[in-house]
Amino acid sequence: MKKLLEVKNLSTSFFTHLGEVQAVRDISFSLNEGDVLGIVGESGSGKSVTALSIMRLVGIPGEVKEGQITFRDTNLTKISKKEMENLRGNDIAMIFQDPMTSLNPVFRIKNQMVEVIRKHTDMSHEEAVLRAKDLLKQVGIPDPESQINDYPHQFSGGMRQRALIATAISCNPKLLIADEPTTALDVTIQAQILDLLRNLQKETGMSIILITHDLGVIAEICTNVIVMYGGKIMEKGTVQDVFYKPQHPYTQGLQKSIPKTTNEKTRLVPIEGSPPDLLKPPNGCPFSPRCPHAMELCLTDMAPEFRFSETHSSACWLHDKKAPSLPSFLKGEEVSVNE
Repeated sequence: MKKLLEVKNLSTSFFTHLGEVQAVRDISFSLNEGDVLGIVGESGSGKSVTALSIMRLVGIPGEVKEGQITFRDTNLTKISKKEMENLRGNDIAMIFQDPMTSLNPVFRIKNQMVEVIRKHTDMSHEEAVLRAKDLLKQVGIPDPESQINDYPHQFSGGMRQRALIATAISCNPKLLIADEPTTALDVTIQAQILDLLRNLQKETGMSIILITHDLGVIAEICTNVIVMYGGKIMEKGTVQDVFYKPQHPYTQGLQKSIPKTTNEKTRLVPIEGSPPDLLKPPNGCPFSPRCPHAMELCLTDMAPEFRFSETHSSACWLHDKKAPSLPSFLKGEEVSVNE
């Protein structure tokens, strides 16, 4: 499978009057063509900042401090602002968290879609309007001939999200980044939006990065998963790897905190404590203050990446040969270390 995106040693910070907020800290991952990558974690774990860093949309006082982001053969951290603008919306598109604030309230849906289409194609105004109507029909907007002339406030939340998706795919991007695309929607509409994204991916073959805090959404649509916490990657692997053989206590904690759909009466097990203050992040594993299996080493040194297969790895000292016996949920796989 050909690699579409590669992120190496990415660090992004926000320089505030209180000090440096280290939102993303030395993370690396890759995405192949046609894959759907889920990035999951609590609020403040660095998921959205990672996406904004890829899009080069980190605003002041934020800054990508270090790292390399390679899209195909292009290093996105080195190209000019104009070159990035040509890529953004064309080859790489993004659906933002809140559809109401992502759409301009004083312009009709038609004007906003046509502007994007005409910027990245040589279509005339009339051709762009026809393309916009086709896209609205494709994403399930009823009566697109009429509703393309509506303002965003005249659309429901689900319809606004569909309009955003239609705009994002208008130029047939190779990579679509969806940042919490179902958060503000009710359960029924969430399912429809996920079905829409899945079908669009199958039809167009585009790659997707789906950012969410919902493991159920990840299981529904993704092929690979990254688990983030405190600006770091705790675990990464295929959906089967991470859901059926979790190798980090944080991943297991997330799974235990999900309500079960069985008739069995089981108590939810919350993750005790609070996320770390990224103004003063821990020297060691960011999860160590909340981890029931933490050792002294976890508090002082970040674990390297322990690999269990070509697809599955975890940053946890429990996999070190010198560590005490593994908790039962971590047993059963040979590991190697990537320093």
